[in-house]
Amino acid sequence: MPETAPSLQRLMAAHAIAETKARYCRYIDTKQWSRLASLFMPDCRFEGLGSAPAGADVATFVQGVSTRLANTISVHHCHMPEIRLLGAAHARVIWAMEDYVDWTDGSTVKEAPGSRGFRGYGHYEEEYREVDGEWKISFLRLTRLRIDPVDASQPPALKGQWQATPDWLDAD
Repeated sequence: MPETAPSLQRLMAAHAIAETKARYCRYIDTKQWSRLASLFMPDCRFEGLGSAPAGADVATFVQGVSTRLANTISVHHCHMPEIRLLGAAHARVIWAMEDYVDWTDGSTVKEAPGSRGFRGYGHYEEEYREVDGEWKISFLRLTRLRIDPVDASQPPALKGQWQATPDWLDAD
């Protein structure tokens, strides 16, 4: 969307894109894998992820992340988006990100050898396309600036007392 587009239209598109990314983080952390798949264009490609090879398609990514994070407590935060609307239905975005992943089954992690998890910092570089009023991710690349290990000698992570309600927003 060129800079001459109405400000309200640009703002509404940016908000819808941010909601898509919020769902991405929530669906991963609450392990809602079929919902996660719905956030992507069918031809989406992925890069830089430990759960899928570069160039992976949606099915490969979701299968990889669901398998990799099955026995974890994870927390993903994305914030400070830089959103560039390139047309009425196309955008590029960079998100600052932080993730915490703790394997609860005693596994160790390739990102932090000898540890049981990690806290990572970096950026998502993404493209979005709008189809039928919905903004979907059409390209996703994860870049990392830093990874801090979660030492295996630390006390185990505990799940919160209240768990997520998957259909909370859909309830009447």
